[in-house]
Amino acid sequence: MHIRILHTNDIHSHFETYPKLATFLKDSDKNVPSVLVDIGDNMDRFHSITEATNGRANTALLNYLQYDFATIGNNEGITLAYQELTELYQEAEFSVLVANLFEQNGNYPEWIKPYAYKEIEGLKVCFIGVTVFYQKFYQLLGWKLEEPFQVLEEILPEIVKEADAVVVLSHLGITDDEEMARRFPAIDVILGGHTHHVLPEGKWIGNTLLCGAGKYGEYIGQVDLSFNQEKKILQKSASLHSLRPIKACPSLQSKIEEIQHEASAVLRNNVAIINRPLKVSWFEDSPFPDLLAEALKEWCDADIGMVNAGVLLESIEAGEVTKEDLHRICPHPINPCRVSLTGEELKEVIQQAVQPEMEKLRIKGIGFRGKVMGKMAFSGLGLETEVHSDGSVQVVTVFVNGRDILPHEIISIGTIDMFTFGGMYPSIMRAKDKKFYMPELLRDVLAGKIARL
Repeated sequence: MHIRILHTNDIHSHFETYPKLATFLKDSDKNVPSVLVDIGDNMDRFHSITEATNGRANTALLNYLQYDFATIGNNEGITLAYQELTELYQEAEFSVLVANLFEQNGNYPEWIKPYAYKEIEGLKVCFIGVTVFYQKFYQLLGWKLEEPFQVLEEILPEIVKEADAVVVLSHLGITDDEEMARRFPAIDVILGGHTHHVLPEGKWIGNTLLCGAGKYGEYIGQVDLSFNQEKKILQKSASLHSLRPIKACPSLQSKIEEIQHEASAVLRNNVAIINRPLKVSWFEDSPFPDLLAEALKEWCDADIGMVNAGVLLESIEAGEVTKEDLHRICPHPINPCRVSLTGEELKEVIQQAVQPEMEKLRIKGIGFRGKVMGKMAFSGLGLETEVHSDGSVQVVTVFVNGRDILPHEIISIGTIDMFTFGGMYPSIMRAKDKKFYMPELLRDVLAGKIARL
């Protein structure tokens, strides 16, 4: 007996993928019983179709391609408001599997199953979904998120009694997938996402096969499982199929073009009419980033505002400004954030931020959908600096609202959550006093400010 699992992950609203997927699935071997699953971050609000439909167009396309199961990633889970996520899968014709996401009362939402069994050729295969443990962000949005390994520990004993094979849809990342395989050897296959890892033939940890199909629909993954007459697994194998050379399905391509036209119409709502252009330069002082820094200071009720010019992808000309304009200019799923630092820590952050190499830093991930960091813009803050012969910048004095700050004085900063991740600004990352504003995105802050001009 032989079954096949086809899997995608981290498509991130690259809608050009779907017509190629349609062709691949149409031409795939129909003689082998197959299951089609998605491992999350299928949607991404950087794309205007997803923005206009709150991801419901993504769900419609998963229906069109006849997916059987899907789990959610952080782009589904924490870039949509509570009600928007609740409605995301209302029309889904597939099961949404997330074992570690709950309502605040501890019950599973109506639109979620923790796991599901599928009978294939007389075999009983259990599919389980888990998503990355961004507990604080889910809590701010009105959800309760549990540690995924703890949940697996609770549910696996009963599952393994019934299932002939156990498959986990894991939007945790490769490191956690490896730990999962070590801790739970009863899991036969882990289909992974989140860290965009590419495992051409899978990776073995004990008897567990780990899989990953990259990002943006570059590949579709395939897992083949062979069983003996006693329904015990004889063989497991993993492979990847590149979608790049595959010809797109014309009918689905046309359907997506129609959806795009409808999305653009939705986003053409007027935000404001401005009587002067707002220009952005990534590497020089410019008014548009300064305006956004001021908006963040006001939104977060902070002492200063701080944001990098690279989050603004274009200038705005005088005249009508629409939601479509702001989405094109600021497409990132980035939230405003208030962080409290000492004067000494703030000076250290600014010292890092004003260096030429930081301004030219190319960034990928952590919510950023632009190209380069760009010059840091501030509101309510003044600097005295010296430029050395090698081009490096020395911050001599920092003024907050015209006053020289003291080393141990606490200063609040209205900024963006991107700076709290990774290692760009260790002082911000380590700060204990942080407040994240959700579900508002950076472009919502911008819209409110421009409407008041």
